[in-house]
Amino acid sequence: MSIIFFMIGISLTMALTFLGAFFWSMKTGQQDDLYTPSIRILLEDDAPDTPETQLNA
Repeated sequence: MSIIFFMIGISLTMALTFLGAFFWSMKTGQQDDLYTPSIRILLEDDAPDTPETQLNA
């Protein structure tokens, strides 16, 4: 029974460590994506303008 308490303590410690690392990475800007916004216009997949779509608009 004591091993269960030990494992719960270890798992809570690990979860809090990972949660702290996540908040630290968000605070320091590790998750900021500076590349994708600059090329988003190149990656959009819009339908081309055809005479049929221009008449229906």
